[in-house]
Amino acid sequence: MNEAALSAIAEKVELLIKRCEQLEADNAALRALQDDWQKERLQLIQKNDLARTKIEAMIGRLKALEQR
Repeated sequence: MNEAALSAIAEKVELLIKRCEQLEADNAALRALQDDWQKERLQLIQKNDLARTKIEAMIGRLKALEQR
């Protein structure tokens, strides 16, 4: 192989390395976002369950008042 061909291959390898590094950084950022969304989702589910429980308790109290 001549010098120009080796240089072209070396440039392509460097470009691939840079792209892999960028993809790894992007992947890490996306994973962090995914973790944040999952935590937020769990919090919302818990709040929803708490609200449901409170509403069911209120309905039960209202029904009890109606029966008096």
